Amino acid sequence: MAIRLLAAAVALAAGAAVALAVPAPQVAAAPPGDKDVTAVLFEWRFDSIARECRETLGPAGYGYVQVSPPQEHIQGGQWWTSYQPVSYKIAGRLGDRTAFRNMVDACHGAGVKVVADAVINHMTAGSGTGTGGSSYTKYDYPGTYSGFDMDDCRSQVSNYQDRYNVQHCELVELADLDTGEEYVRSRIAAYLNDLLSLGVDGFRIDAAKHMPAADLAAIKGKLTDPDVYWKQEAIYGAGEAVSPTEYQGTGDVQEFRYARDLKRVFTSEQLSYLNNYGEGWGYMESGESAVFVDNHDTERGGDTLSYKDGADYTLGHVFMLAWPYGAPDVHSGYEFSDRDAGPPNGGAVNACWQDGWKCQHKWPEIAAMVGFRNAVRGTAVTDWWDNGNDAIAFGRGSKGFVAINHEGGALTRTYRTSLPAGDYCDVQSRSRTVTVNGSGQFTATLGANTALALHTGARACT
Repeated sequence: MAIRLLAAAVALAAGAAVALAVPAPQVAAAPPGDKDVTAVLFEWRFDSIARECRETLGPAGYGYVQVSPPQEHIQGGQWWTSYQPVSYKIAGRLGDRTAFRNMVDACHGAGVKVVADAVINHMTAGSGTGTGGSSYTKYDYPGTYSGFDMDDCRSQVSNYQDRYNVQHCELVELADLDTGEEYVRSRIAAYLNDLLSLGVDGFRIDAAKHMPAADLAAIKGKLTDPDVYWKQEAIYGAGEAVSPTEYQGTGDVQEFRYARDLKRVFTSEQLSYLNNYGEGWGYMESGESAVFVDNHDTERGGDTLSYKDGADYTLGHVFMLAWPYGAPDVHSGYEFSDRDAGPPNGGAVNACWQDGWKCQHKWPEIAAMVGFRNAVRGTAVTDWWDNGNDAIAFGRGSKGFVAINHEGGALTRTYRTSLPAGDYCDVQSRSRTVTVNGSGQFTATLGANTALALHTGARACT
C-alpha cells in the first residue's frame, strides 16, 4: 500500500448526491450554548491542551476544543497513524486515560467543552503492535473485532458514483467495519459511551460518508446521551452517490464547499461576492453546518487556504468568525513540508510559535474575532457595503461591525453602522479607538490586507 495515498486520504473521506430520509435521535444541530467556536488543536498532547484551555481558550471565549483521536492506534511518527485504530483503549501517542480525563476536567474548569475526533468507520491497513501494546492483524483485533465484523468488500473504494462501493469497501485499504451489524454498532457505542463517561461533550465523526446515515443514527441512539453534539465529516462531491445532506438528521455536517469557495474568492475573485455567503450559495442550512477555513486534510491537499497563505488566511478567519453562517472551527496545527509528518515533539506544545507549532487559534486577529462572535450572537447582517471589488464592511445589528480591506492599498472612508454612539476599541488593532457618532457613522483608514472590528463588548482598549 502506498503511504502517500494513505496520508492523503485516510481521514479525508466523503461526498454528495441524492439524499435519503433517515430516522434519527433528537438532533443537536449547532453546538449547544452561547459560544459556538471550536479550536481544533490538531495532534496536541492532552496535557498541552489542558494548559491551553486554562491559559488561552477559556479567556478568549472559545466554546469548544476538538482533540485528535484518543484511541490506541498503529505505531509510527506520521500524523495519520492516529486515524488507524487498533483498539478503543485511551492509549494513543497524545496521552493515556488519566491525561485525557485531566484534560477534560481542566477544559471544563475553563468553560470550554470537549469534542473528540472519533474514528469508527475502519481499523488498520496492516498488522503489528499498537501504541497501547495490543497485537493485531488486519481484520483481527483481539478483544475488539474479528473478520466477521468487517464488511464483505475487501477491495478499495474506487467509484464515488456507486453507493455500495463508497460505504462497504475499504477506504485506502483500511479494514472496513460493518456498521450495519448489531455487535459493531454496540461496540462503537460502548467506546463513545466510555468517552462520555470521561466528560466528553461531543464527537466529530471521521469519514462519515463511508458509513450509511442510518447506521450512524443507530449508533448515536445507543449512547447514554443520544442528543450529544455530533459533527460529521461528509465532503460534498458533485454527482457523487452519497450526499452530505443525508446526515443532517443526526447532527451537524461539515460544509466543505464553504472552505473551498472561500479560498477561490480570496485568491482569485472579489470579496464583494460574499454578501450572501452560505445558504445563498446553495450550501446546507446554517444551523446544521460546521464550517472552517482549513482542516488537517485540506491544508495538506491545498484545496483550501492554509497558514502558508498569509493575509488571505488571516482575513478568511476574520470573515468566517464575523459572518453568521454555520458553527466555525479554527484549525490549529503545525508547520510541515512533508505532508505525512507527525506533530513536533510527539504532540507536546511547550510554547506557541515554537518548534513549528502555528497556534492559529491564538493569532491575535483570529482570537479577537472569537470575542466578537460571542458578542454579536443572534444578530443578522446589516449595513452591508462593498466597493465592487475587494473591500467589504457589514454590521451585526446593533452589536458589532467589521470592515475588511483586501485591496493592494490603504482605504479611507466613512462607514454607516447600527451601533450606538460612543467609543469602541478596534479589536483587530487592539490599540485604535474608533468613535461612532449619533448617526452611527465613523471614519477610518484601513491598510492593505487589514481589517477593523468593533463590538459592544469592547468599548475601550486596555
